[in-house]
Amino acid sequence: MTNVDQLSIDTIRVVAADMVQAAKSGHPGAPMGCAPMAHVLFSRVLNANPKNSEWFNRDRFVLSNGHGCALQYVLLHLLGYKVSMGDLKNFRQMDSVTPGHPEKTHTDGVEVTTGPLGQGISNAVGMALAERHLGAVFNRPNFPVIDNTVYAIAGDGCLQEGVASEACSLAGHLQLGNLVVLYDSNGIQIDGSTKLGFTENVLQRFEAYGWHTQSVVDGDRDLDGIHRAISVAKAEKTRPSIIEITTTIGYGAAKAGTAGVHGSALGEDSLAAVKSLFGFNPKERFVVADEVYKFYQQRAEEGAQKEKEWNELLAKYAKAYPDLHADLTRRIAGKLPDGWESVLPRYTPQDKPEATRKLSETVITALAEKIPELISGSADLTGSNLARWPSAVDFQPETTQLGDYAGRYVRYGVREHGMAAICNGLAAYGGVIPFNSTFLNFISYAAGASRLSALSRLRVVYVATHDSIGLGEDGPTHQPIETFAMLRATPNFLNFRPADGNEVSGAYIAALQHIHTPTVVSLTRQPVPQLEGSSVENALKGGYSLKTYGSGQKPDLLIAATGSETSIAVDTAKLLVEKNGLTVKVVSMPCLELFDQQSDDYRHSVLTPGVPSISVEALSTQGWHKYVHHPIGMTTFGASGPYKQLYEHFGFVPEVIAKKALNIVDYYKNVPVPTLDLQF
Repeated sequence: MTNVDQLSIDTIRVVAADMVQAAKSGHPGAPMGCAPMAHVLFSRVLNANPKNSEWFNRDRFVLSNGHGCALQYVLLHLLGYKVSMGDLKNFRQMDSVTPGHPEKTHTDGVEVTTGPLGQGISNAVGMALAERHLGAVFNRPNFPVIDNTVYAIAGDGCLQEGVASEACSLAGHLQLGNLVVLYDSNGIQIDGSTKLGFTENVLQRFEAYGWHTQSVVDGDRDLDGIHRAISVAKAEKTRPSIIEITTTIGYGAAKAGTAGVHGSALGEDSLAAVKSLFGFNPKERFVVADEVYKFYQQRAEEGAQKEKEWNELLAKYAKAYPDLHADLTRRIAGKLPDGWESVLPRYTPQDKPEATRKLSETVITALAEKIPELISGSADLTGSNLARWPSAVDFQPETTQLGDYAGRYVRYGVREHGMAAICNGLAAYGGVIPFNSTFLNFISYAAGASRLSALSRLRVVYVATHDSIGLGEDGPTHQPIETFAMLRATPNFLNFRPADGNEVSGAYIAALQHIHTPTVVSLTRQPVPQLEGSSVENALKGGYSLKTYGSGQKPDLLIAATGSETSIAVDTAKLLVEKNGLTVKVVSMPCLELFDQQSDDYRHSVLTPGVPSISVEALSTQGWHKYVHHPIGMTTFGASGPYKQLYEHFGFVPEVIAKKALNIVDYYKNVPVPTLDLQF
């Protein structure tokens, strides 16, 4: 350890504590304890260019224990990222680039949004998977154009979360030797000592996963030991690595080694004592010595040189492999191949009925041939989700003889939460577009990660089959009722429930066009007809007038519906015309979020003010009152039985819906019809 090493580490500790003290909020303990390992990683190991945080072949760093983000912000500042001293002083304040947990969308140099524990380390698995895949696709002899390592710092809390176990188990199976995790083993969490509830041997668990494991006993002072361990881990090519580094939380503070330093400011007296202990003026705040800046500036210049060398290699690669170079640079730029939309199928009412999951399979097969960056996968439901195309190769280590790293289909196993978090890492890495698949009901398992897809503005596509009571005999344990309402309540999320083949094609177009938004494509197990009036273009508006039945100048009733219930709405309209002489307008609303983005004039032209309206959807009615006067949906859990019997039992048949509709029409004969969907 040199003098500048010790000064840098103590500077990180003190400035991080200053940040928390100034904000009167935050977590000083982890930054103070992790400062030595982070300093070694950023000053001796990590290849990145602070002047271009988007350099594609940079090493990736994930702070999984995101509550310790003051640590990352200080390091980003020292290296010269777009994080000023003023930003450090503005920690946890409105509109700052230094929020209370790292956010990908806010801060230069932050790769993924972390804070919910376990998500970051799981994202890191996805990043490592992306690097291995892209390297297998694009690298050629003497041209390692994709050659970087993913590093993560994770704490005890991260490793207690189930999502981390799911992702790390898969990482071991996939032999992701480009992943290195520094485990901050400080024995403390919010409630106190980890002895209260976390006493397993973590390294033995990870050995069972197939990881390479090491330990550093003195993480507070043994910089050379930390560096050696990282070097050994980086040299391990066939196993991911975890290094347990024993540290003291809040090192140097009066309450060091206790929960008291975990989640609150040190206090003025304790902070002054820490500064005195480390040789700082206790009366000064936010002090960084010039030699520390110079030390880190040198490291930043080395990173810029690394990028320069990579750009030179890429130029030679362009001459040697022009087609590969063109495809790689297109992907890095985030551009889709020209004409990709043209491969999607379109349908007429003469085409045979199909389950929308089967129609989705046709779309995914067409897209996979046209868009090579599409990576799909399933949580052990490949034959049900139908998200694997016939020519797909599995992403597997070649030693398994089950596939290779150039493969584009991931067998996630029964790990829905890990799958979603890994897909966030894939999307954040770049160069790939992740699709994942499970039953719609089991997205609830993945909600912690799917929410972060939206918050992080990541294009992750969730293929969700078996989307209602229509799945039938598996019963209420598998039939989603409230799931779609939860997804619709999530900001920045597109939720498609397509009614036929045209709407399925439209759903995937929207999913791929919205590069900063995740999408759920919710699909049926049972067959549905191809509808008259549907189109790909209309589906992209989220809601549209499908067809008006009857001869009146103005509809007597409007029926809005989604998915498999849209054809039932059509049959109901026909019944009301035939039996009661009504004029009925049917509206298909495959994506409420896209519909909300349309102009007032368009939305009102579809919903038709002054006309009584109902909605039909075999899910929770939550949210539908914004659009219709009387939603018809599920108010209980489902049941086990053939799907046609279930639809009859729960009233999703034309005769039952028509009876309710007539009551609505009669009611509004003597009562003014309220105008809905007003936006002010």
